[in-house]
Amino acid sequence: MAVVLVAGGAGYVGSHACKALAAAGHEPVVFDNLSTGWRRAVRYGPLVEGDLLDQAALDRAFATHHPQAVMHFAALSEVGESARRPDLYWRINATGSLNLAAAARANGVGAFVFSSTCATYGEARGDCLTEDDPQAPISPYGRTKLAVEQMLGDFHAAFGLRTVIFRYFNAAGADPAREIGEEHRPETHLIPLVLDAASGRREAITVFGTDYPTPDGTCIRDFIHVSDLADAHVLGLDWLLRGGDADGDGARDGAPLALNLGSGTGHSVRAVIEAARAVSGADIPVVEGPRRPGDPARLVSGSARAEQVLGWRPRRSTLDSMVADAWAWHQTGGYR
Repeated sequence: MAVVLVAGGAGYVGSHACKALAAAGHEPVVFDNLSTGWRRAVRYGPLVEGDLLDQAALDRAFATHHPQAVMHFAALSEVGESARRPDLYWRINATGSLNLAAAARANGVGAFVFSSTCATYGEARGDCLTEDDPQAPISPYGRTKLAVEQMLGDFHAAFGLRTVIFRYFNAAGADPAREIGEEHRPETHLIPLVLDAASGRREAITVFGTDYPTPDGTCIRDFIHVSDLADAHVLGLDWLLRGGDADGDGARDGAPLALNLGSGTGHSVRAVIEAARAVSGADIPVVEGPRRPGDPARLVSGSARAEQVLGWRPRRSTLDSMVADAWAWHQTGGYR
């Protein structure tokens, strides 16, 4: 089993990955500046407070804990904010990732799992996105993530930094045991915002755009349960630790292995609101607003390659299960 440095491990997806790592016998060491993560979410291994822009702090973390692998979740991820503050996104997402990859290389770490995004694809050109679709991001956020993917490809080719890249879709839900869950400062994700409206924490949920070319006029997204995402990261790590890309299994032309993670089913914003009404029993007020810049009409994943290479299948990613687990976590009061 491995010691794994988990950058961003106090955040939403990172904390769930830490729980899955610990359950699989690995030791997660969280490296996080706690700017968006939660100290209370670090439950499954030690916390090193540090910033990816601080190379000395990274070097100390590697020297102290001697990880055999890295999982990288740390990033800014708001599409709209990235359009307003591209400087911030390029500095934190791109430069921070370069520092982390350089530290991994300098310390002899050969396994790197990167949390990327379906935003690297941009607008979908068919009903279902696959890894063979062209990557043409339409937001600065997506462009920073694509740049990191390309940088890791160069590190893979030049330095042998074996890498798995996960392009996942809309993370949703919460740990079924309610130990950890989703909470952001400020909250920007659809399901917790809808549940805030259901519980009275906010007056209404705003639907951004009702004139998209979709059946009900609202955006369609592929929601994937956060616990399913966490399981995929453990499978990806184990694949790397077994030397899984040594013979090019699943990777192409010696490049990092890039896999989509999604449920394969799209749900509209209005469908999510109806599911939340059913789970919570609340009447959720809705306000219609304009489209947000950078929001594609439809993003749905094809994840056949993840099953083929890693044996991964989403097991909790029905809309009802994701909303129910999120509601159960919501009822605990969260981290605050």
